[in-house]
Parts: sequence; C-alpha cells; structure tokens
Amino acid sequence: MLTKRIIPCLDVNMGRVVKGINFVNLKDVGDPVEIAQYYNEQGADELVFLDITATHEGRGIMIDVVERTAEKVFIPLTVGGGIRDIDDFKEILRAGADKVSVNSAAVRDKYLISRAAEKFGSQCVVVAVDGKMREDGSGWNVVINGGRIDTGIDLLEWVREVEKLGAGEILLTSMDADGTKNGFDVPLTKAVSERVNIPVIASGGCGKLEHFSEVFQETKADAALAASLFHYRELTIKEVKEYLTKTNIPVRL
Repeated sequence: MLTKRIIPCLDVNMGRVVKGINFVNLKDVGDPVEIAQYYNEQGADELVFLDITATHEGRGIMIDVVERTAEKVFIPLTVGGGIRDIDDFKEILRAGADKVSVNSAAVRDKYLISRAAEKFGSQCVVVAVDGKMREDGSGWNVVINGGRIDTGIDLLEWVREVEKLGAGEILLTSMDADGTKNGFDVPLTKAVSERVNIPVIASGGCGKLEHFSEVFQETKADAALAASLFHYRELTIKEVKEYLTKTNIPVRL
C-alpha cells in the first residue's frame, strides 16, 4: 500500500507567508524559506506554495522565493496562484518547483492542462479544484476566485475531464469545509477519489488529529493538506505521522 502524504500549504504574499480567513485580515507568519525548512525537518512529504497576490509584480518575488526554497529543501514543491499560461509553468519549474498548480486558468481554458502535460509531463501538472455543494444538495459545482464565483460546472464531470486532459494530480478543496476545522469534506473527497485514477489531495477543514485518519480511512485520498493547523503549531507533522502510524495508516516517518 502506498504511503499517505502530509502536505503543509503556505500562502505567500509579496514574499512573506501569511494567514487569514478567505484571504482577509492577513497576518504575517514569517519567511517562506525558513518555514519550508522547518517543515522539511519535521518530515513533511511535500510543500505547496500559493502565491495569493499573483499579480505581475508579485510573480518576480515568488520566483525568487521558489529559487531560495529549492536550494534548501529537498522535498517536492508545488507552486500555484495566478498561473495563466505555459510561460508561467516554464518560469516556475525553471525556478526549482517540481509541480505547478493551476485552477481558474484551467477552468477558462481546459486545454492549458493538455499543453502543459505534453510539454512538461503530467507529473508536473496539478489541477486545483475548489468545490461547493449545490443549494439543492444534488452534488457539487466548481467554484473559482476563492469560492466567490460559481462556474455552474459539475465537479465530478470536471475531475474526470482534467484527468483525461493529462493532469497528474488533483488538489481538492471543499469550500464548505474550508476554515471550519470540523474535518475534511469526506463525501466530496470520497466521490472524487473514486472517480479518478490519479492522486487526490484532500484540503479544507482539518482541525485535529482524528480528521487525518478519518479522511484516509473513509476515502481513497492519497494526501492531506493543512495550513493554519501547522503554522500556529497546533499540531506538528511529526505528531500527525506518529498518530497515523498508530492507526495503521502507512506514512513515511
């Protein structure tokens, strides 16, 4: 059985790691390279950097952050936020990232996924999918812009399509669970991970140790991602992995 991955997510704003709720009231949490090194030492399996300003001016700063991190940290690094085209992919991979995460741009132009997969290989292409339960409870729609815009696209059809187009992995965030600390969205994660044959990273809602075991025991998720839980040292990656080992979930110690 493949080991399950634990992935901290760092929101980077103009070269600093920040934390807020839905991108408001941002608090400075520290230097991304130092935080990345700390997570590396703690046993994180991978890191995700999200460039939350992602404006043109912000992009140069992010490239510098990626370069400095890649020199110091030897676990896979995924970078996302504001990716618009193949040139953005190229720039970020050249700076030392292992994977690039694309969200809204893929919704606007789905063939960006296939172009990137052809040029750089599927293993580099992560499609971030943000989902929200429809009002009538009949399923989930894909939302963009931090959950503010409902695209009307059926999420389960979309994940199948991104797999066909060549995505190597799906970073799945539940907008219903995000920030609640009530646990990952098990029904959504289960539905997605059973529909695709590529790895699914569960994201949004983790608040305690049991939530990690729950998402791995009840769904086919390959990885679990958390942010504030780790930033505020409420839990360490080491604690999470030791706990998962005790519950017979295979992790890399």
